[in-house]
Amino acid sequence: MKAVVWHGVGDISLDDVPEPTLDEPADAIVRITASAICGTDLHFVRGSMPGMRPGTILGHEAVGTVEALGPEVRNFSVGDRVVIPSTIGCGRCVYCRAGYYAQCDMANPNGRDAGTAFYGGPESTGPFDGLQAEYARVPFAHTNLVAIPPGVSDEQALMVSDIFPTAWFGARLAEVGSGDVVVVLGAGPVGQLAVLSARLQGAGRVLIVDGNADRLETAKLQNAETIDFNAEDPVKVVEELTGGIGPDRVIEAVGVDARRPVGGPAAHQVGDAVAAEFEREREQAAPETNIQGSQWVPGDAPSQALRWAVEMVAKAGTIGIVGVYPPQHTSFPLGAAMNRNLTIQAGNCNHRRYVPGLLSRIATGSADPTTILSQQEPLPSALAAYEAFDRALPGWTKVVLEPTA
Repeated sequence: MKAVVWHGVGDISLDDVPEPTLDEPADAIVRITASAICGTDLHFVRGSMPGMRPGTILGHEAVGTVEALGPEVRNFSVGDRVVIPSTIGCGRCVYCRAGYYAQCDMANPNGRDAGTAFYGGPESTGPFDGLQAEYARVPFAHTNLVAIPPGVSDEQALMVSDIFPTAWFGARLAEVGSGDVVVVLGAGPVGQLAVLSARLQGAGRVLIVDGNADRLETAKLQNAETIDFNAEDPVKVVEELTGGIGPDRVIEAVGVDARRPVGGPAAHQVGDAVAAEFEREREQAAPETNIQGSQWVPGDAPSQALRWAVEMVAKAGTIGIVGVYPPQHTSFPLGAAMNRNLTIQAGNCNHRRYVPGLLSRIATGSADPTTILSQQEPLPSALAAYEAFDRALPGWTKVVLEPTA
């Protein structure tokens, strides 16, 4: 079968690989009908999430049709349409039973303290082959498959594999409630859906900060008020727009590949000391890079979004962090956060906890996450799609790959 395979930093290819098999009694084999490229995948290619094993199939977002089932999978049948939640849980341990699937004690073969298990990630996460392929093996399938309701398209369900639950989780971490003023940092796919999630959870007003004009324009489809950090000082603008108070909640949807402003007043505030700190953070997060011209360039300001979040949120406000940071990232403005009585919550999304409810919202018409979907490409075009998505070219906000195209 064809699959997108990671060989090294800056080195991926579309390869012929063996089809997966049922290795455990609770496994399923799913024929993938649509998968997607995520910003997290770019971390692996850029080198800002180290520890990948060469030969790993990339991707952790997919929908498909059940092709084969192990004898312990009693709640699905061959032919069922399913969505595959990105993180993997056993469904039986105390964490899964409490809804903390991302902290499952059993799924990660490296042990109970090894961290979140997910598809297509570093060796520390399993590793499990990913979902940018024609077929995929799903462990603990009784838990890690969710049936797609009638009337929900593959494209809609695909958004619920990762980015919509992650955005929803970000709003939950930020404790968004009725009437809140919310700022979302980052207008990538998760940031776009964080705007939608915040509104669905009761926010009265949502602002979004990014430096990409095309993505900010897309965010207006969610009725977000947009702020371009390459033209304005986002902290100052947020302060002015909120009457000097700041937002009640901030959702940080950027992560370690944050980029510093290249123009406007915010760029002038990055002095030599801050620039040196950003460079130290970048070397710490991405000890190995393979930059090829403008391709596969790690972010040059890893803690920028965190700094802005702490600076702009109202005193006694709450920050929810769902932007991805590797374990070796150690920079956070703790002193400023403490002295402003801030609440900080962060983590990997417990996808399986939120997928069924979000699918129900889509089925009833109360939410449609496909407004951010900008590109649909056949799997053979995956490498070109990766390159365009990596450079955040206009029109490349969210990319769907179709193996059967």
